Amino acid sequence: MSDQLSRRDALRLGLAATVFGLGWPTPPALGEAPDRPTARPRRRALRLAYLTDSHIQPERRAYEGVVACLRHLMAQEDRPELVLTGGDLIMDAMDADEARTRVQWDLWLKVLRDECPLPVQHCLGNHDIWGWNKERSGTTGSEPMWGKRWACDLLHLERPYYTFDRAGWKFVVLDSVQPLNNGYVGGIDNTQFDWLREQLERTPKDAHVLVVSHIPILCAAMLVADAAPLEEGGYRVGGFAQVMDFQRIVDLFSRHPNVRAALSGHIHMVDRVDYNGVSYMCGGAVSGMWWRGRERYLKGLAERAKPGDPPRPPRADEGYNLVDLYDDGTVERQYVTYGWTAAE
Repeated sequence: MSDQLSRRDALRLGLAATVFGLGWPTPPALGEAPDRPTARPRRRALRLAYLTDSHIQPERRAYEGVVACLRHLMAQEDRPELVLTGGDLIMDAMDADEARTRVQWDLWLKVLRDECPLPVQHCLGNHDIWGWNKERSGTTGSEPMWGKRWACDLLHLERPYYTFDRAGWKFVVLDSVQPLNNGYVGGIDNTQFDWLREQLERTPKDAHVLVVSHIPILCAAMLVADAAPLEEGGYRVGGFAQVMDFQRIVDLFSRHPNVRAALSGHIHMVDRVDYNGVSYMCGGAVSGMWWRGRERYLKGLAERAKPGDPPRPPRADEGYNLVDLYDDGTVERQYVTYGWTAAE
């Protein structure tokens, strides 16, 4: 889909939130025209590919699926100049032992080496973190590569949150996965929040900012994917589908009008929320429904459903995002499926 809305348009139209495409079946590319042209001719500063939730593993033909995705991407007539990943690069390391984790990372490094000549910038997801579930992974927490260290070292990251600049845009990559008991919760810790505030304060006002986080900051699709009804009425939304400190992050962005967009992944759905001048876009999944395919995924949902459970939708088909960044701060996004057929 083509997602474009300038801050000026949003204010003039009085939009508080606009939501598009909650992950239902998507054709190879959906397009929506902008509401109206910008005041002056704009120039595209950068085209990038955003690939999230590849969940590579030896099973389910996942490696072949990522190969197909990258070859489809590289065959684009208007090829991107940069690849951003949105996390969950491998199927799972949080519950896996060392040997299983190594196999998955070897596959990821091989597919990038063999199939992706473009520069790549990475964001970590919850499944990229080794051993936080000590019981299932058989770890103690004292291993040198435990937690986020293994992924950071392989991906050449000093730490899991960082910034870089390209084509007049500042990119802020966040670490949105925090430890909770033997698992995780969505959010950024206080040290990282202070760092984020400092980065935005130091950024020139004429430099546009794009934020990347694995777990969404604001997301509409998580309501149909995750919210559970309460007996007394209303719904409970857990800390696994959206960051729990979204209010302070959104408030911080409101003080910096040059924050234009925030890309995320995690829930394997395609949506967009425009709020207060920022476009929050969830980017589907390279793996679609975890390489199961639509029919098998829906069958699994039905088998696990309990009486009274709300209906859950399918997740996005296997795909990636083409994102165009413009010199006036506008952003366009297409979700592109690559025609993958899941293993039987």
